[in-house]
Amino acid sequence: MKTETLVNLVYILSAITFILGFKMMTSPQNARRGNFISAIGMISAIIVTVMLPEVISFTWLLGGVVVGSLVGVLLAYLTPMTGMPQMVGLLNGFGGLASLLVSWAEYHLMPDTTHYRAFVIFLTLMIGAITFSGSVIAWAKLEEKFISGKAVVFKGQHIVNASIVALIVLGGILFTMNPGSGYQIYIAMVVFSLILGVMLVIPIGGADMPVVICLLNSYSGMAACASGFVVINNLLIVAGALVGASGIILTIIMCKAMNRSVANVFFGGFGATTAGQGQIVQGEVKPMSASDAYLVLEAASSVVFVPGYGLAVSQAQHTVRELAELLEKKGCDVRYAIHPVAGRMPGHMNVLLAEANVSYDHLMEMDAINPIMETVDVSVVIGANDVVNPAAREDKSSPLFGMPIIDVDKSRTVIVLKRSMNPGFAGVDNPLFFKQNTRMLFGDAKASIQSLVNEFKGSH
Repeated sequence: MKTETLVNLVYILSAITFILGFKMMTSPQNARRGNFISAIGMISAIIVTVMLPEVISFTWLLGGVVVGSLVGVLLAYLTPMTGMPQMVGLLNGFGGLASLLVSWAEYHLMPDTTHYRAFVIFLTLMIGAITFSGSVIAWAKLEEKFISGKAVVFKGQHIVNASIVALIVLGGILFTMNPGSGYQIYIAMVVFSLILGVMLVIPIGGADMPVVICLLNSYSGMAACASGFVVINNLLIVAGALVGASGIILTIIMCKAMNRSVANVFFGGFGATTAGQGQIVQGEVKPMSASDAYLVLEAASSVVFVPGYGLAVSQAQHTVRELAELLEKKGCDVRYAIHPVAGRMPGHMNVLLAEANVSYDHLMEMDAINPIMETVDVSVVIGANDVVNPAAREDKSSPLFGMPIIDVDKSRTVIVLKRSMNPGFAGVDNPLFFKQNTRMLFGDAKASIQSLVNEFKGSH
């Protein structure tokens, strides 16, 4: 069998594994297997690619594989679950940077190229640069060490963005019409694209960041797809298209969950809300002790846990599972209500609970749990804030108004685990804390839940 025939055959099989992997990832039970199958397909594709006659030296390739593998392993083991959104955002950026470098290498190899090839190089560098700089800003916002996680807006921001887009389009036209004119236009497009990536992400902040991660993931896929056209690699085109399409679909789903407009995401003014907007929340907070919370839970026949970012911060997922098992032993019906944007990336809570071996059968999506919330005896909110904020239903002046939430306030009793009364990631006060059926259990979530576990164990 000829080498090129073997390569194309493996590419087809690899593309099939990607599609099967994506399909399996729609089910939590099969997600890990789907990820493994897709990884096997990609490894196989890499192996046959280096067999092509165009590859004349393995030195740099092996060096890149070794260094990249070491960095990947270290990131996987050293990054805590609280840092997973940041890492995902940064990896999206690396994908964009890789595509940008591919466009540069191909243009450097053949500067006097065809108009079609120049146009594809332009698309690759533009999407890759936007993805890279935008992802770096998203990572910095989530880390909140270098820049604030809040939205950064200024007067005339949309005019500036439109001007930059116009310059990039003009540069793309000039570059496509005369690709052999030199590096000046190419470098200018890279610089303006990097600036545009920054400008598109800085006005996004607060609880909207999970949607940004989805969108940048889609951008990285589109950049990879474009680079596949540059190097004429069918599998890279297929893989990039799959990632780009799935990222767009997930972005749409997340926008619906946030009651946001997809158009606003693309044009940058997305999520630019000001903390403290909405009605002034007044009322009396009713704190409770772990002993009091134990008595409430001990008498309950149905309990719903609603996890949020605070669960990730305190790493309380294992303790929550232990408490749930103790409740189930006494005949209590236990479920977990998962909001699509709980945490700081899509699926954040699902990953945490899966890490603690929580049964997938106990996880319920927002649309499934809300119709039965009035029958629930106790809702335990663990570090969640914006996704359970009744202002999204009741206060038209609130930045969260219209956002679908988990209706925990409709359950008979609500126990909220928080460190303090500080607002959530969106910076919006929560009237849930002042409702008659709400009790606040202050302190570290893991320590508070461990106290409840000890109470249950001590009662036997």
